[in-house]
Amino acid sequence: MANSPDKRNAAPSSSSKDHAPEDNNANDHDTRRGQGDELQQQAGGSHPVLTTQQGIAVADNQNSLRSNPRGPTLLEDFILREKITHFDHERIPERVVHARGTGAHGFFELTDSLEQFTTAKVLTEVGKQTPIFMRISTVAGGAGSVDNPRDVRGFAIKFYTDEGNWDLVGNNIPVFFIQDALKFPDLVHAVKMEPDRGYPQAASAHDTFWDFISLMPEAMHMVMWQMSDRTIPRSNRMIEGFGIHSFRLLDAQGKSTFVKFHWRPKLGIQSTIWDEALKLQAADNDFMRRDLFEAIEAGNFPEWELAVQLFTEEEAEHFDFDHLDSTKIIPEEVVPLRTIGRMVLNRWPDNFFAETEQVAFCPANVPPGIDFSNDPLLQGRLHSYLDTQLIRLGGPNFTQIPINAPKCPFHNFQRDGHMQMLPQKGRVNYEPSSLEPNTPRASQAVGTRAFAECPDDGVKGRVRAESFADHFSQARMFLRSQSKLEQAHMASALVFELSKVETLHVREAVVGQLRHVDEDLAKRVADGLGLQSLPDAPPTAQPAKDVALSPATAIIKRMKHTLQGRAVGILVDDGSSAKSIAAMRKAVEAEGASVKIVAPKVGGAKLDDGSHLPADGQLAGTPSVLFDAVVSILAPERGAKLAKEAAAVDWFRNAFGHLKAIAACKGSQPILQAGGIEKDAGVVDPSDIGAFLDAAKTRQWEREPKVRTLA
Repeated sequence: MANSPDKRNAAPSSSSKDHAPEDNNANDHDTRRGQGDELQQQAGGSHPVLTTQQGIAVADNQNSLRSNPRGPTLLEDFILREKITHFDHERIPERVVHARGTGAHGFFELTDSLEQFTTAKVLTEVGKQTPIFMRISTVAGGAGSVDNPRDVRGFAIKFYTDEGNWDLVGNNIPVFFIQDALKFPDLVHAVKMEPDRGYPQAASAHDTFWDFISLMPEAMHMVMWQMSDRTIPRSNRMIEGFGIHSFRLLDAQGKSTFVKFHWRPKLGIQSTIWDEALKLQAADNDFMRRDLFEAIEAGNFPEWELAVQLFTEEEAEHFDFDHLDSTKIIPEEVVPLRTIGRMVLNRWPDNFFAETEQVAFCPANVPPGIDFSNDPLLQGRLHSYLDTQLIRLGGPNFTQIPINAPKCPFHNFQRDGHMQMLPQKGRVNYEPSSLEPNTPRASQAVGTRAFAECPDDGVKGRVRAESFADHFSQARMFLRSQSKLEQAHMASALVFELSKVETLHVREAVVGQLRHVDEDLAKRVADGLGLQSLPDAPPTAQPAKDVALSPATAIIKRMKHTLQGRAVGILVDDGSSAKSIAAMRKAVEAEGASVKIVAPKVGGAKLDDGSHLPADGQLAGTPSVLFDAVVSILAPERGAKLAKEAAAVDWFRNAFGHLKAIAACKGSQPILQAGGIEKDAGVVDPSDIGAFLDAAKTRQWEREPKVRTLA
């Protein structure tokens, strides 16, 4: 069934020769669709047969070998192991993905026991604080790339539990691009910089990525999230985290309950404007890293709640999707979230390389009482992470690096190997043995167990479950769950991304796929790209269904009306009112925000009372993109002079264009006039501190249609 004779076009063809290489069309040779509606391009013509590195022909490059269509991935799959192993070792010593990361120490505290469902102590002992290390990262860029691209964020936590290390390795997006781990090397190769030219760095706006996406309809739900404001966050402290996969919780009797993990930031979710994100890349390549560091150093410890979705096998059977499919979410409206604990980051690493760079996460690291599902993406990850760490960190003893070492007792026979540093004694390094009285042995009483799953009637093969074939219903649900403004942001993001794609037929193919998601979205994107006609939608096994919306997936309506954890910039110069500055600073800091003083000179300014106020940043090097709201307190003569200064005009113009609150005194009005800034609800006088604080707690969304054209 995986090699169904049903021949379908993978993407609409193009008559244009605009940047089109020879023999590049997905439908110029035999193509087939698998049971999960995955594209199976076949060799023929100028396309040779795909082989392993040993020259063995590959029949199916879309599916790993499983015991049955919804069963676990098999270790005997030598094609999967070779492909993943090579991919894991392609960057030395830098991570292949998630290379640009930031980490911090902290603790996890359980507040609601799950002892009904699991024996894992970290999830049953209320009040106990478990040490953790957290790493947040981008995906596509290298270690030296910028902090603020449009990109998914990795969200990984290492729990140093009393029963061994538990690594919860997720993203800030609850779904993923692909359904099977066999496709992960292809996905990453497509999204990374193009191999012949070495760019673009840290960006997905290029031909190879969108070519891949146009031929992988299973990716369209993730693409909707990627094109949303979720991928341009305001701060690492203001993103959600998701475990992505379904895991199992096992109780003392071996009974299984499925679980999905969610992290919710205490400060709420907030994102930037796309133009703002681009300017942040220029203003401060380390913006996200600096933001987290300064918050921890100031004692404003970032905090997240851990919540779970719990459901049984029987409940899962009634979902209108397959929970083993990582391109799907379980809407909170279907299975509500249960908050069970909190995570606090309270200590920056002593050495960035030794800790943040050398930390190694692996989803296979789980304590007794937590087990895996048959999610085919998760199954491949269980192998891949350990494999990549063997080469990146120098060998099999990387677990002895302090940041990776468990904080509970551990005993094993894994001696020797590169960088072995433990003074292991004795003559016995095997089991069973009888020569020494104190060698470690297995324990059926406390040891980890796997769920006793009964096999179904399926047969072994490279076949995808039919329940994985609906690629568009949840993509449509996500889009339509967003506000009209967020939908416009998504359409504009797609136009921006595809405008960077040189190959016309790829642009057309993606727009064709978008027609399955939402006809209006496809038309908006096509219009933004200047396409002469709307491309045909490619055939699909399962047309999108209109399912119940999920308001929980939106951002703007869920933003907290608060200044807590935010930053306000105050522009001053010689002669500025000391009294007004002090009053504004006091009020802003009382709301939990930080204040940065900006002046034309980094040395600061002499105020009207004769005092000297040091500056935190120079005007030319401290643009308003670094702040959530801005204040300007200037003497009239200084305001008139700064109206002729491009940095000052841009300071206000960008704040206005990025929908931020502005408190501008009378002396600042010449600058506002030079920037073409019109007064609205978000532009107030600094004397009205209450009005400014209220406006600064949100974005001025009603302003956006007045300052930019959206798709």
